[in-house]
Amino acid sequence: MSQHSPFSKEELLPQEEMLEVKKQKGELFIGLPRETHFEEKRVCLTPDAVAALTAHGHRVLVETDAGKAANFNDKEYVDAGAKISYNQKEAFGCTIILKVAPPTLDEIKLINPQSILLSSLQLKTQTKKYFEALAKKRITAVAFDYIKDEHGVYPIVKSLSEIAGTASVLIAAELLSNSNKGNGLLLGNIGGVAPADVVIIGAGTVGEFAARSAMGLGARVKVFDNSITKLRRLQQVLPMPVYTSTIQPKALTKALMRCDIAIGAIRGKNRAPILVSETMVEQMKDGALIVDVSIDRGGCFETSKVTTHSKPTFNAHGVTHYCVPNIPSRYARTASLSISNIFTSYLLNIAEEGGFENAARFDKSLRNGMYFYHGILTSRTVADWFDLPFRDINLLII
Repeated sequence: MSQHSPFSKEELLPQEEMLEVKKQKGELFIGLPRETHFEEKRVCLTPDAVAALTAHGHRVLVETDAGKAANFNDKEYVDAGAKISYNQKEAFGCTIILKVAPPTLDEIKLINPQSILLSSLQLKTQTKKYFEALAKKRITAVAFDYIKDEHGVYPIVKSLSEIAGTASVLIAAELLSNSNKGNGLLLGNIGGVAPADVVIIGAGTVGEFAARSAMGLGARVKVFDNSITKLRRLQQVLPMPVYTSTIQPKALTKALMRCDIAIGAIRGKNRAPILVSETMVEQMKDGALIVDVSIDRGGCFETSKVTTHSKPTFNAHGVTHYCVPNIPSRYARTASLSISNIFTSYLLNIAEEGGFENAARFDKSLRNGMYFYHGILTSRTVADWFDLPFRDINLLII
């Protein structure tokens, strides 16, 4: 009895060999303008990152002094293979523009039509005019604070949150010293002296790194969050057991009355929820300190109001408040290295895939961060916020 072959006669004949057609690598022309936003000291690419890009045949044009505030000088960029420009228009005239803060309306005027912009979006500070200006120039824009990878992590936001969390404790330690008119408390575990008490509201990345730093210095730490999953995860990742609690007003008030430092590290979908009322702040110890890292989302202490790096604190009800929204900029070099490492891998991948269009086709994280595609708004968040029409990016990139 003859067995039926799963293949047809034609399929069994020798076939023509199909070779993979290699993708044409794209050469990138990257512009790095100097940041003009108030107290913004970070830069998107370090000289080492520029060296990695130029070694792959890409061109990088850096506006003079773009890295100065982060302690990277023009000579380091030149040695890395970049071209230094003394003309702002030239830096904005490149095909791909990298910025930390979003460009101003005047800076958008300098951008060529059909360019690609990689920067933060800072949605809460934007106006409708900003999006209209980008649309007019048919710009493709990616917000690095919205780039989400395949693990559901926002890599740049997470990295900057790690810096903000660690920094919040270092700043608190500084502000408690007598030289900064603090109450002279050392944030360390000294033999025979009771350790400082730190209350952290929020068990996300900022809260985790604040807790890690405070515990490392020997402080007693209490963490509050309404997510049991986050609190459980925190218990697992920290080097030693830590007091955790859901946000019960009575328990939180009691902890705040006893603490030396309170750190606000909670995020809301749009605005951070106010979890500490003015009455609760009034009951805190004289000379206690509040570091509200949530201030970039409105703050989670009722008494918080935005301060600056040059005037970082104010006093309310005998409690010192530190409410600077851009904490990573205080550590501009570390923050720049962190952003640069992430940007470099994205840029090299864009080139490897044969250009931005191809990369966006295969890299979902780039599409997640994209809010404009050739002048078409592709972000539902922006569309809802400003009541603008939008189209799904997955229908535009096929």
